[in-house]
Amino acid sequence: MRTNDLKYLFAYTIPIATLVSITSEGIFTYTTLIYTFFFIPILEFILKDVDSKVQYSKSETENKLSSRFFDILLYLNIPIVFGLLVFGLFNLTQLQLDTSEIIGMVLSLGILLATNGINVGHELGHRKSIMERTFSKLLYLPCLYMHFYIEHNFGHHNNVATPKDPATAKFNQTVYGFWITSVIGQYINAWKIQLQLLNINNKSFFSYKNDMLYYTIFEITYLISIYLFFGFYGLIFSIIIGVLSFLFLETINYIEHYGLVRKKLPSGRYERVQTHHSWNSNQFIGRIVLYELTRHSDHHYKASKKYQILETKSESPQLPYGYPTSIILALLPWLWFSIVNPLLDKENKDDKTLKTHKNISLSR
Repeated sequence: MRTNDLKYLFAYTIPIATLVSITSEGIFTYTTLIYTFFFIPILEFILKDVDSKVQYSKSETENKLSSRFFDILLYLNIPIVFGLLVFGLFNLTQLQLDTSEIIGMVLSLGILLATNGINVGHELGHRKSIMERTFSKLLYLPCLYMHFYIEHNFGHHNNVATPKDPATAKFNQTVYGFWITSVIGQYINAWKIQLQLLNINNKSFFSYKNDMLYYTIFEITYLISIYLFFGFYGLIFSIIIGVLSFLFLETINYIEHYGLVRKKLPSGRYERVQTHHSWNSNQFIGRIVLYELTRHSDHHYKASKKYQILETKSESPQLPYGYPTSIILALLPWLWFSIVNPLLDKENKDDKTLKTHKNISLSR
């Protein structure tokens, strides 16, 4: 491990901001929201040229892969996330809070679950070890999104940038419409994939191999536990926090794949996933806060790559801003379209795929 690798400790600034939010009063309950969508964009603008290296040498890659430091950073998010969630629910249900303070705390916990919960779970979900995959599902649990493990790994990565993938936003589709189609579509797809796997292995619906059934039981058990410990309001808060977290995730899905499509070959199959089938962002702060999720093109090109060795590819379409700023733009569709659609036109200027994608979106 090199001193430069300590930069990933910055990923814990979201939990720190959340701790401030759930232990404060007034405007300070919005600390996580303000930090994520105001201070981080400013930092990205100031530090946009810091650590701009896009590729690693063979020796650098080997050193990064041999260090346990990067894995431990991920594992520590489990006690941090659950500890802050429990603490936050306790304060929400036991303290006398104004409505605005409740909103601030709930939004802060939702952001925490998205960044240090789902995002870390996503990274661990691509690992080979059973332990790390279990950690992944555990982090999805409070987000009420355990099915994401199946659909993302066996659906999204195969179907990305095609009409078959609900997690790929169509050209001119708003993020709000995308929330509906992606959330519903991914849940249905997860069940379809699960039933196909059961059929292939000649297992019944009630087989111990039916992970989707387990996920449903685990999530219901989680909510019942919340109700028993924190009461009805704690249950409502936990549901809202979970929904906020996966809508945050879906907004990230939106900006990562908006408008990009893969060619359909004469055989009827789609071309192999390439680095130009995902939007990329090399903004320094966004990268390290999200464990290199923003180098998404390389992740889709080779999903087994650990976050610390993901690289930026020159042929990948580049978002003009980091993830926090891009999320804000996505929430303002007219502004998002005015900025990103011209970039999409440029990416597709020598290809007919944009026209194809427009026809698909209009036909639906």
